Amino acid sequence: MGGDIAFSGRNANPCALKGCMWPKTYGSVFIPISISQSYDWNERLIIIKALRSIMKNTCIRFFWRRKEQDFLHFFSGNGCWSYVGRQGGMQYISLKKVGCLYTGIVQHEVLHALGFNHEQSRSDRDHYITIIRRNLLQGMFRNFRKVNTNNLGTPYDYQSILHYGRFAFSKGQNLPTIVAKGNPNIKIGGATVMSNNDIKRVNRLYGCRR
Repeated sequence: MGGDIAFSGRNANPCALKGCMWPKTYGSVFIPISISQSYDWNERLIIIKALRSIMKNTCIRFFWRRKEQDFLHFFSGNGCWSYVGRQGGMQYISLKKVGCLYTGIVQHEVLHALGFNHEQSRSDRDHYITIIRRNLLQGMFRNFRKVNTNNLGTPYDYQSILHYGRFAFSKGQNLPTIVAKGNPNIKIGGATVMSNNDIKRVNRLYGCRR
């Protein structure tokens, strides 16, 4: 769903109301991780640096999994995808070696695992963007369905790491699928790192003192 969200078989929207947040202890959210041995050291380092960038600005604390039951496992699967929120047990995040190992993509998929949906799926998105359905590839409108999201009092963010670009799932060159209302020239998507609003939302959702 949404192009890169794995379907868990349960309604996880809004995630925070469905019990799929990661637990918080002593002011921090400790999340065990493991990384597939199929990655070489440089590839593993890209993932590690992206995780460190999240830790630097939030109370999320990733650590190497030992015997913890619930944990995130990064592997080179079929494309870039994640589940939304904590699922329980070994929870996969797919980062294909070719095409997915970039800081922004790692952050994007990890934010899904923390409980966040795409920005263009926000409950209030119709005030800020128009989805040009006629320009979408056949069957792709499902990736643009609105979600009853908890927006945590933050503004709509065209530059969120979770926002798709204006030509996402377009059926042709120069046929935009997402257009900003009021100013169609506003840059949409294409962020390479988390925005200030992305960081603020993580901190608000998990009650980080930042």
